[in-house]
Amino acid sequence: MAQKKRTKKKRKTKKQKQLQEQRLIIGLGLLFILFTVFAIFKLGFLGNLIANVLRLIGGNTYQFLALLLGFYGALLVAKNTKLRITKPRRWIGIGVFYLGILLILHARLFMKVESQDPNILKTTWDLLMVDFLGNQITQNVGGGMLGAALYNLTHFLVSQVGSYLIAVLLLILGVFLFSLLEFNQVTDYLAHLVDTLREKFSESDEKKAQKAAKKEERQAQRAQAKAEKQAAEKAKMEAEQAEREKNRVRSLTPGEQLAKESQEKLDKEPEQMTLVPIEGFQENLEPGGVATTATATKNSELDEEEIDDPGDLEFEISAEPEDHDYQLPPSTLLDSIPAADQSDEYKKIEQNIKVLEKTFNSFGVDAKVVKASLGPSVTKFEVQPAVGVKVSKIVNLTDDIALALAAKDVRMEAPIPGKSLIGIEVPNSTISMVSFRDIIEAQPNHPDKLLEVPLGRDISGMVQTADLSKMPHLLVAGSTGSGKSVSINGIITSILMRAKPNEVKLMMIDPKMVELNVYNGIPHLLTPVVTNPRKAAQALQKVVQEMEERYEKFAATGVRNISGFNELVIQKNLEDGQNRPILPFIVVIVDELADLMMVASNEVEDAITRLAQMARAAGIHMILATQRPSVDVITGIIKANVPSRIAFAVSSGTDSRTIIDSNGAEKLLGRGDMLFLPMGENKPIRVQGAFISDHEVERVVEFVSDQQEAHYEEKMMPTEETSSSPSETPQDELYEEAKALVIDMQTASISLLQRRFRIGYNRAARIVDELEEHGVIGPSTGSKPREVLLQKAEEELENPLEE
Repeated sequence: MAQKKRTKKKRKTKKQKQLQEQRLIIGLGLLFILFTVFAIFKLGFLGNLIANVLRLIGGNTYQFLALLLGFYGALLVAKNTKLRITKPRRWIGIGVFYLGILLILHARLFMKVESQDPNILKTTWDLLMVDFLGNQITQNVGGGMLGAALYNLTHFLVSQVGSYLIAVLLLILGVFLFSLLEFNQVTDYLAHLVDTLREKFSESDEKKAQKAAKKEERQAQRAQAKAEKQAAEKAKMEAEQAEREKNRVRSLTPGEQLAKESQEKLDKEPEQMTLVPIEGFQENLEPGGVATTATATKNSELDEEEIDDPGDLEFEISAEPEDHDYQLPPSTLLDSIPAADQSDEYKKIEQNIKVLEKTFNSFGVDAKVVKASLGPSVTKFEVQPAVGVKVSKIVNLTDDIALALAAKDVRMEAPIPGKSLIGIEVPNSTISMVSFRDIIEAQPNHPDKLLEVPLGRDISGMVQTADLSKMPHLLVAGSTGSGKSVSINGIITSILMRAKPNEVKLMMIDPKMVELNVYNGIPHLLTPVVTNPRKAAQALQKVVQEMEERYEKFAATGVRNISGFNELVIQKNLEDGQNRPILPFIVVIVDELADLMMVASNEVEDAITRLAQMARAAGIHMILATQRPSVDVITGIIKANVPSRIAFAVSSGTDSRTIIDSNGAEKLLGRGDMLFLPMGENKPIRVQGAFISDHEVERVVEFVSDQQEAHYEEKMMPTEETSSSPSETPQDELYEEAKALVIDMQTASISLLQRRFRIGYNRAARIVDELEEHGVIGPSTGSKPREVLLQKAEEELENPLEE
């Protein structure tokens, strides 16, 4: 499936490039037409400016150039393609004729110049600058700078009279080229003219007859040669037209296009399996690519009964259809923060390089600084130790280096991954704030990566992004005021600006009640923001149930992940014309994990563990945030299943090791300074997080909320705690049978009732709730089965008269 998905991405990208190129050509053509109108009628400042630019080239013939520009713009708009030069000889003739006109105009301009050796180029330039500076068109500039260059050459070679002769020759040559006449036709015409004159004055009738016969013979030969040439040209044109018609194919229907892509994928599969890319393979080849391709082939051969079942493709949580009028929020909603002036930092960097090398020498360490990189908040010095110098000798000088540089703190990166160098990170005296708008606009455009979010800029100034679909879960931890909440807001806002509500759904859990409430009402939410810790644990259980239902759908349709399921839905929609919605991604955001672990640690940890282990293929991803990175909050089980982590400033090295398994976070500067450890990396990357204000978040939320109302999923809503009396009569008619079943089997679950009584999920859940209210079974304990409180003998004692 992954191979099929990549093929589709390439085709989609090619179509987007073609559409973008067509729009660019049409826009350019319209711009040329506007320039023509402005220049010819000299409309205001812009019209005079364009006219003067054209006069710089062609002088007094600027209106002709403007018309030529407008004609070219009209061709671009009408044909939506580049201008095809069918007969280049005629265009060359027009150009030669135009040069002759420019030469005549400039010769007339300098006719009255008294100097025998005038500075033609400088004089023409001065005349043009008078009109440029005055934004007017008053001076006679002859043929412009092009005419000046031509006249400067001819005046030097053959003086002014010779320039006129050359101009006349250019005019004649231009007419000759434009007429498409052959040279022998011209010579024949001149010979005929001479013969006519000679015959008129001195030739006899006999000679006239002989010459007339020769003339007719020559004309017949020329006519025959011309006819043969025209026939050859016509045959050539017909062959070219037939070739174009052969290559021109009609647009494929969606079904034909899908079949063509599948066939091309099967044809190219053996060749792709033999390629072993060396450089950049992580970007082009995902793990399990070959196995996924084999699965794709297998899925295409599934039985029709299994795939064509509409029930297998319907999904409750994706019942919301796509709104084609929905617009993604533009980056103009965000504030643009001017960059801070860090010019003084360069002088300090040069001084610090000398101080570092002096410090190394004073401690007897042979090392030198080979590079320095100025980042938004820190400067990274790359140090190359000499052969035989231990890395530990430089690392042990951390405090001494901080003392020598008078720095707040110094962080060592020994060694730098992929280099035989040691990195020394020193805080800047002036911190440059990273604007969220800046990194959103600088982020690479990947329309297919809906969950790719920008985090900030690294020390080299590059934008660092995180793709949640590949992480697949993210742990964010840091002390109060370190920038954790701002980073969470940036991630959520980025998702809102990249994905539509039918593509990505969010579930937000905020026990602090103040951080995420601003997002209430956005159409991406599955439920309102959950603030009750007890309900939060239940909400996570709902997500686990959703994951299980998705895997049941995948098993029923024979696919392995959400991408394969969505491709199958799209394929079936193309075949039968229905409009089944695709499965959306689900991102679960927990802003304060510590509070949930205090209230319901077992349920929360079990739910998080199950989601972390299995939810990636189902399209469900988690972002867990906490300001108390202790081992009782970030347990070993959670750490083992959440490999991607972000550490903000913490108070101790112990907390840093709890988050990223290494020291370093205790030396961060705060205010968005983070260590980003993506999955698969051995060492974290230092990033200055992007700043987004509350007003920017509110503007984006208002933009998306005004377009579409929130449609909450009832099945995902945490249920209210009920206080009904056990003595109430159960409403469901299957209650007694369900009660007898769970007491007899000594186990109770919703899925058990669904299988035994063949009922839906909602009804089975209500029966389980009634059993809990009446004391038959115990409360939910996460993924563990419920405890049955009544034994079979007790049930018989409670109902002695029941047969």
